[in-house]
Amino acid sequence: MSATHPEQFASRPPAWRLRARARLGLLLGRHRAAEAAFDALLVQHPDDGDARAGRAHLRALRGDRNAAIADLRAMVSRRAADAFNLGYLLDADGRAGEAEAAFREALAGDASLDRAWYGLGLALARTDRLDEAVAAFEHHTVLQPMNPCGWYQLAHVHARRGDADACRRVIAHLKGFEPRVAAQLERETA
Repeated sequence: MSATHPEQFASRPPAWRLRARARLGLLLGRHRAAEAAFDALLVQHPDDGDARAGRAHLRALRGDRNAAIADLRAMVSRRAADAFNLGYLLDADGRAGEAEAAFREALAGDASLDRAWYGLGLALARTDRLDEAVAAFEHHTVLQPMNPCGWYQLAHVHARRGDADACRRVIAHLKGFEPRVAAQLERETA
């Protein structure tokens, strides 16, 4: 007799079987059974977009809009993070135009993704779209006001634009919480 017990597998059906149960439940109009199959599938595979979308649809049908919205938000934020990761890799590969598109896709999914605003600012600065880069870095600094990276890049973009007053304002702001970064910026943008 083997060390595995058959009852272990009975409590946790394989993903293919759960998908089949969900499809059959949808086909036969047994929405609660289909939703239960999606629930079980998502326990095993939380990143399964098809299962999450199917469950969101069923939740909306039965009037639980809050739960449906939560499922869809989870999908959107996960896709936003994936789009950010793609943008980061494209930017690291020197493909600023493609990185910009990926960062914008991430922001369309989650406008509060501060890293995507930062990445977008970098990509725009690399393509000399400095006014747009300023706007992106300003969004980043609103979302992450104590992170000196966004302020640092913002000051450099202001300097490249020839806006010495704006650059000095950023440096003065940084002196309040990151004096070493402010001093470095003073040396670099003098």
